Amino acid sequence: MTYINKDEASSFSGRGPLAVYRERIASGDLKNDPDQARVVDRLDQLWHELATMPPPAPPAKGGLLAGLARRLKPQAPPPRPRGLYIVGRVGRGKTMVMDLFFSCAPVQKKERIHFLRFMQDVHQKLHDLKAANPGMTDPIPPLAAAIAARARLLCFDEFQVNDIADAMILGRLFEALFAQGVVIVATSNTEPGELFQNRPGADAFKPFIAIIRRELDTVELDSQRDYRRGRQQDRETWLVPADAQARARLDAIFTRYAEGEKAAAVTLEFSGRTFEVDQAAGSVARFDFNSLCGTPRGPNDYLALARRFPVLIIDGIPSMGQDEANLARRFITLVDALYDNGNLLFASAEAAPDQLFTTGEGSDAFARTASRLAEMGSESWLARGAAAAQAAHSLSTP
Repeated sequence: MTYINKDEASSFSGRGPLAVYRERIASGDLKNDPDQARVVDRLDQLWHELATMPPPAPPAKGGLLAGLARRLKPQAPPPRPRGLYIVGRVGRGKTMVMDLFFSCAPVQKKERIHFLRFMQDVHQKLHDLKAANPGMTDPIPPLAAAIAARARLLCFDEFQVNDIADAMILGRLFEALFAQGVVIVATSNTEPGELFQNRPGADAFKPFIAIIRRELDTVELDSQRDYRRGRQQDRETWLVPADAQARARLDAIFTRYAEGEKAAAVTLEFSGRTFEVDQAAGSVARFDFNSLCGTPRGPNDYLALARRFPVLIIDGIPSMGQDEANLARRFITLVDALYDNGNLLFASAEAAPDQLFTTGEGSDAFARTASRLAEMGSESWLARGAAAAQAAHSLSTP
């Protein structure tokens, strides 16, 4: 997650995202894109609204009578502008424009985080609250208050809901956050009305969709260009087909990143759960695809894995069809965790990412995964990931 401190926030107070966007176009850092410019213009409006938003009220003081008066005459919710839900196809620049806005936002307490990681933190904090307060009947209000205390602006990248446990929490949590005066900006590949639909429990999720529509303006970003495509690729990251030659190449990659350490099975422990790793050494872990995605696992499992091992190797990723929708969904969740954490991924597969999952529930959303896998094979990604793996290895070496 990303935080901005007081000094950084004040340094951006005079320049909104539209001005910065135009400067980056003029300097050649960005290409002129009318659809992006339209969304940045709407973000610029929100920037101005945030600049004039009054600061939060100080904590209430007083004794018993003052407390009774507050209960009889509750305070109105803090005034706040409407947030934004930026939706569009993969690679159109949604994350870029949101990050540009975040860097400029004139708010001292703000947080930018991938939604998958945010929900992992939510589940962990709910677990901690219940453990510390066995008699607590509803941990959502104190959790929302704690989030609001650290961030008046929340920016979520890749807003999606694939987990029933997340779906059951979100409505009440977001209602409490909005009541606390929190402003939310999110990017997503899915229209609000399509979130968590055609799943068990979808009807119970519809009130949350209504909250999103009530509190956030949906803005579509549908540039004609996929900015993730066309980057220089390293064919070593994705090997097709998954044959003996591919296995031999992955053996060599594992040896390279193990840096002399002996391979062994490892058990990760986190939040009362365990995760069996097939083969690990130093900063690299290796799995057969079925052991990684063929059994019930959720976002917390994959995020724990991503944080522990900067390099992941997967053998034998199959093509998936209508009957493997759950398998594909777990793979999507895994790639999201690895992408957000900046991991290196090397794999052998039956087909190229674009051809892995073309029919079945969720196949449209798989386009984002294919695009991310393409980016994770670029030279720039490999350079960053290799540096992170080396740093992790150095820290773990006595």
